[in-house]
Amino acid sequence: MIAMAFMASASHAASKKQQLAASLDSLFSSVYHEGEPGAAVVLLKNGKKVWEHCYGIADIETKAPITPKTNFCIASVSKQFSAVAILQLAEQGKLSLKDNLHKFFPTWKASFYDQITLHHILSHTSGIPDARDRSNLQFKLTATDVESASYMETLDHLNFTPGDGHYEYINPTFQLAYQIVAKASGEDFETYMKRHIFDIAGMKHTQYFAAGRAIENMAHGYDWNEEKKMWEEYDYGEESFFATKADGGIYTSITDFAKWERALRDNKVMSAASKASAYTPKVTIPAEANYGHQQHTGYGYGFFIQSIPGRYPIVYHLGDNGGFKIYAGKIPATDVPLLFFSTRPNIDRLGMVNIIYDRIQELYPEWIVKK
Repeated sequence: MIAMAFMASASHAASKKQQLAASLDSLFSSVYHEGEPGAAVVLLKNGKKVWEHCYGIADIETKAPITPKTNFCIASVSKQFSAVAILQLAEQGKLSLKDNLHKFFPTWKASFYDQITLHHILSHTSGIPDARDRSNLQFKLTATDVESASYMETLDHLNFTPGDGHYEYINPTFQLAYQIVAKASGEDFETYMKRHIFDIAGMKHTQYFAAGRAIENMAHGYDWNEEKKMWEEYDYGEESFFATKADGGIYTSITDFAKWERALRDNKVMSAASKASAYTPKVTIPAEANYGHQQHTGYGYGFFIQSIPGRYPIVYHLGDNGGFKIYAGKIPATDVPLLFFSTRPNIDRLGMVNIIYDRIQELYPEWIVKK
């Protein structure tokens, strides 16, 4: 009887896994087709793959298929890495989240920088407007972190009072991490990130983009040209701000990113206390927000947090640049990461992701439903 019960349980477990796999494959197969720009997707539980699949091609010219080791530009998903670096330095006493911007940028003219802290920068609550110069195409396409944020030196106004409950998602404030990390650590930004972030997490094939730098297993982003009826490359050279690093310059794969998720889970790159703070909303994202709104969602330090009643919080970030559309999320309470990296932007990413979480709730409610 015990053996029969065990066999029945194993059969039921296999059936649920097959149902989930069939649901996910059906969902992605309906969007991504052979010979077109595609996606890499993996769902994990406790560090083990529940389901992984790749669709389409990484490079239209070479016809190279997307694999779990294909490196995508993860765009703004890169922000969490910069946030973790600052949290690491705070743990070491080399800076504080209460430090104001004048500590790091003493020549900046406006007195309001005395009130804007690293806490505000990491949570998109600073009030600093995105006033980057978009009139110069060359600047748009090639500006570095320092160049892109340089307008702040003479900025004379804010969009709102720092920390007054308003949220405005902007990239240049995260670009400041490029200089802040270097000033606080004594190492240049890329060296610090490799030594203290990527190497610790075991992300051996992850790197920042730079013009002329070779990226192994590199995917290109594409967009559909309706007039020409063809896919066209839409990444560096076609779209702006690929050259900035702290807010969005990482190229990585679902394989390497899964290692990052384990490093976060096991507190290898920051303490449990810092992680809890990063995963705690500092502001609620309103429906009229310029980026990132979902119901019951706030922003922590480099992470969105969705707290749907009855469910465990989902911690995630979105990445959008050129033809790349990225989702990296997880249910930390039950260790369920979901990674969805796409090389085409014309998809309903959050709609697809929410279908996956609903399907998980149907088949594995213990993964997502609070007891």
